[in-house]
Amino acid sequence: MAAFEYIAMDARGKNVKGVLEGDNARQIRQQLRDKALTPMEVNEASSSDKSSEKGKPKVAKVGGRLNATDLTLLTRQLATLVKSGMPIEKALNSVSRQTDKQKTKTLLLAIRAKVLEGHSLADAFGEFPHVFPEIFRSTIASGEASGHLDTVLMRLADYAERRHEMSKKLMESLMYPVIVVCMSFAILTLLLAFVVPKVVSIFESNDAELPALTQAIIFASDMVQGYWWLFIIIAVAAVFAWRAFMAKESRRYGYHQLLLKLPLLGKMIKARNASAFARTLGILVGSSVSVLEAMRIASDVLTSLPMRQAVLDAANQVKEGVGISKSLEATGYFPGMMLHLISSGEASGSLDEMLISAADYQEMEVQAKTSALLAASQPLVIVFLGGLVMLIMMGILMPIFDMNNLIQA
Repeated sequence: MAAFEYIAMDARGKNVKGVLEGDNARQIRQQLRDKALTPMEVNEASSSDKSSEKGKPKVAKVGGRLNATDLTLLTRQLATLVKSGMPIEKALNSVSRQTDKQKTKTLLLAIRAKVLEGHSLADAFGEFPHVFPEIFRSTIASGEASGHLDTVLMRLADYAERRHEMSKKLMESLMYPVIVVCMSFAILTLLLAFVVPKVVSIFESNDAELPALTQAIIFASDMVQGYWWLFIIIAVAAVFAWRAFMAKESRRYGYHQLLLKLPLLGKMIKARNASAFARTLGILVGSSVSVLEAMRIASDVLTSLPMRQAVLDAANQVKEGVGISKSLEATGYFPGMMLHLISSGEASGSLDEMLISAADYQEMEVQAKTSALLAASQPLVIVFLGGLVMLIMMGILMPIFDMNNLIQA
């Protein structure tokens, strides 16, 4: 039984979209007719985006990523139902009935169709790599093999939720300074485009020489007024040029290396990547994934290319018999506290627990450093932009003061 997406027309002539399960498209059309709907289009849901071969039914692509909230909710619902003893195919069907989002419903029914065909849940998830990262597929495969699928799904739900919370907190922290910067530059642009030209018209009838600051502000105002389109073109060209430059992996690698060498930002990048790596590795090891495979999968969550390559090199050392903590210490990228906890976990046989503890510690440190950095940068940004506004106002007022002095003389 497979999942089919349909478009049908109801009695009032309105199009209705949805997903039904059946053995073939003909059966789905009959189901629609039984519901007093006129079938317009029926396509089998699939992860493939390739055009169908001649003579074969058209296949609808299950596209688009799930956001972090939907992925967390889906995983936790599955974990709860599987833990209650419900078979996985019924759990998938139940979760699909509870969601109101068509994309999620289609995805779940397509996964259920794969499971009913005899595939494992991990293999079914593997059909949708754009939705489920490799950590999901590998941990679920281990959970199915060990008979602890519910526990693994709960861990994955916690993992997705924790990553979402970290990203959300970072975005919330950056929201205020970004708004302040955008509003300040908008005010500066309005001053140069509308206020300065009106004030300058007062000085045009005067033959007195204007101060250098005023002349610079008038020049900037003329540029904003007459060549605003040029600034937009330059900004767009800069974005495309940057993307073209960063398209090559060797250039991205060099750029990431430069970021890691920066005094404060480099430490924050290392700590954030280290926390993501430790949590991912801890979940994988705790789900009975082999250490080498776990390190390879966990390296994918590292956004810094030098750190990712360093982890892969460390995995090769582990393969040769070197301890995990020793191999990671040799990279020079991971903090001492994390390495100490990993070493303790290796010695005590509780590596997964120590990795999760290391991730918790690193996340708290990242949050504290981010808060401190933003608290220090916000006043500096306000002072800097306030200084620019003050320069513009001084440039406008200085000629006025000179005119008053000439009148009094």
